[in-house]
Amino acid sequence: MLTERQQHCLRGIGIQAWSQRADTLDNGPANRPVVEIAREAVPQAVENPVDSSPQEVAAENPVVRTPAPTSFDSWDSLIDAIHGCKACELGDNCTQKVPGVGDRQADLLIIGEGPGHDEDIRGEPFVGRSGQLLDRMLAAIGIAREQVYITNIVKCRPPNNRDPRQDEAQQCRAYLEAQIEQIAPKVILSVGRVSAHNLLGSNQPVGKLIQQMHKLPGTEIPLKVTYHPAYLLRNPSAKAIAWQDLKLLHQMLR
Repeated sequence: MLTERQQHCLRGIGIQAWSQRADTLDNGPANRPVVEIAREAVPQAVENPVDSSPQEVAAENPVVRTPAPTSFDSWDSLIDAIHGCKACELGDNCTQKVPGVGDRQADLLIIGEGPGHDEDIRGEPFVGRSGQLLDRMLAAIGIAREQVYITNIVKCRPPNNRDPRQDEAQQCRAYLEAQIEQIAPKVILSVGRVSAHNLLGSNQPVGKLIQQMHKLPGTEIPLKVTYHPAYLLRNPSAKAIAWQDLKLLHQMLR
């Protein structure tokens, strides 16, 4: 701080003397803590921040899970139940449910694993490259797609096309059992590892299950295991084994 004499000298040569803000505003915001000023300006933003955490929002509005019904009055009530299902989280993220397609009185019931991307969009199982190969495989033994019924272990697409979890398959089990009961097929074709393991309650490799004769547990319905068409697209050498499966399947249906 300048003395009175220094200030007088400065005024004499035309220089204005400035005083520090703190000298004249002892109680102003310059001398107060920044946090204190911020609190006065936006007290709610500091003391009561808005919580937009997705997890907490979801917790406030949880999806009500309803187990699948165990009995159905008709085929239409079964399909309606599948479309309205909220038994597991698969239904929360899929585009639409994929109950199945085909002849509801078919001799052959084909059961795959779960809908993929194309099936999720179309609402119909086996419509992508795998489905096209499956159609050609059936045509090779004189069977048209329209003559069979095709469905999956689960009726909703698992995220990123991952395998359905055991709990998810279990939630869909009542729907699948009702479809089998309604269709009463002569033969079931189990397509792929997930399908075979869930239907047979087995964890043996598909290669071994293919070599064995099976019946759907709890029934007298013959069940044939074969490779999934997606596997055959990745491993063309396995098509020779699939062809033998198809010929045996044709004999089973006669």
